[in-house]
Amino acid sequence: MEKRHLTCIGCPMGCQLEVTLDNGVVTEVTGNTCKRGDDYARKEVTNPTRIVTSTVPVRGGKIAMVSCKTKSDIPKDKIFDCMKEINKIRVDAPVKVGDVLLKDICGTGVDIIATKDVDIA
Repeated sequence: MEKRHLTCIGCPMGCQLEVTLDNGVVTEVTGNTCKRGDDYARKEVTNPTRIVTSTVPVRGGKIAMVSCKTKSDIPKDKIFDCMKEINKIRVDAPVKVGDVLLKDICGTGVDIIATKDVDIA
């Protein structure tokens, strides 16, 4: 049996979780005060994922950069590869919230989308 300790990020409570694993299978989660804590702990120890946020340069925009993020979470071990690809992107103004800046980043099936409007200069 293996035990892992986590701080839950599922809600503002920040519960201290203890996850018990038996041969890589979660057998128990304790310390959570809501179901989100149980869900988070099980996913975090078996298949951790993250939302990635960054910025991308904008050509011809009123501002030089646009904020962006992954449309959904990606495997944690793909973050650095994804950032390498995001750092290659340059977009033209105008940009609208939700615009896809890069499709299917690193074969994850997840798009990079704009999180801010940028008008033409």
